[in-house]
Amino acid sequence: MIFETVREAEVCADRVVNGMYGRVFDGYETPDYKIAYALSFLLAENRELNIHTEVEFNNDMEVYKVWITKHN
Repeated sequence: MIFETVREAEVCADRVVNGMYGRVFDGYETPDYKIAYALSFLLAENRELNIHTEVEFNNDMEVYKVWITKHN
């Protein structure tokens, strides 16, 4: 899903972040850079986590990946 505004992406990212904090999952892939941006920003508030990002090119589409690991 690709949102029209950053605000819409932030609302979606907030739900995803809650799942990541709850350890339901540790990463997210999206074709929408706005969601990846919002996820990275929201996750960076937690100093216990390492935030990783990557852009993968699949066919004619960019896929943005954001995932977390715990500090050692």
